Amino acid sequence: MKIDKTTIKKISHLARLEFDENSAEKMSQDMSQILDWVEQLNEVETENVEPLTTMSSEVNDMREDIKGVHLDHEAGLKNAPKRDADYFRVPKVLE
Repeated sequence: MKIDKTTIKKISHLARLEFDENSAEKMSQDMSQILDWVEQLNEVETENVEPLTTMSSEVNDMREDIKGVHLDHEAGLKNAPKRDADYFRVPKVLE
């Protein structure tokens, strides 16, 4: 698949990238090669191939969930330096 300079300009505008003419030509060639390679993947026979969920052969060692005692609301706020009724008071971080 051939990518022309118009498409490169549109992609660069959307991605907020800047290219000069030489770089745009090189990028056009590189992207065309990438898309040609991806098109080759369509030719691979995948009829009886199970999809992968992970590339690792390791198995997660899971533990049993154990129900425990939860910290109640008042105990959680007991050591708060500042509180506002039922909430922690913290300094403003966004302006």
